[in-house]
Amino acid sequence: MKKQLHAITTGQQGIEEMIRISLTIEPYVDFLHIREKSWTAREIDTALRKLVRGGFPADRIIVNDRVDVAVVEGAGGAHLSHHSLRASEVKKKFPFMTIGASVHSIDEGIYLQEKGADYLLYGNVFITPSKAGKPGTGTMKIQELVNAVNVPVIAIGGIKPGNVEDIIDSGAAGIAVLSGIFLAMDPVRSAKEYRIQLDRGEEC
Repeated sequence: MKKQLHAITTGQQGIEEMIRISLTIEPYVDFLHIREKSWTAREIDTALRKLVRGGFPADRIIVNDRVDVAVVEGAGGAHLSHHSLRASEVKKKFPFMTIGASVHSIDEGIYLQEKGADYLLYGNVFITPSKAGKPGTGTMKIQELVNAVNVPVIAIGGIKPGNVEDIIDSGAAGIAVLSGIFLAMDPVRSAKEYRIQLDRGEEC
């Protein structure tokens, strides 16, 4: 099965800049997560519409937290965190929607799978500036989570092209990258390099 590359927006760019980068990296990523905590629902909706008009397929866009926008615009899914609606409630009302959930432990992963999560975003795997002072969990924990659940596990946190192979070897279904793509000097080159490493790991 093809290993997935999830590109997640950082909240550090305006709508037009985020859209510009997203459209240029589209050939190399499997899913784009709109993760903009300071944007209103209307701003997220506007960005999603512009992305689709620009050629980014709606079914490959995942909206962070805003289930309402995801449903209205026919997005590929919604990603939930600890402050979001409960996965079980969303699944009950919208059984057709792909629901992702952020987890930080094996027990949490098992629980959220039981509550309806279709995939799990697990991390932080390595040390990352976005989680200052928090050590990485390491790849062994990914393997333990993969063995404990039946849904895809996507690794996140401090991932660089050079450590993608170790993550894939742990059994993860893919990786999620924020600043490594959106804040890179050359986002397209960066996304392409992650894609190459994922495809290479899949072949091994």
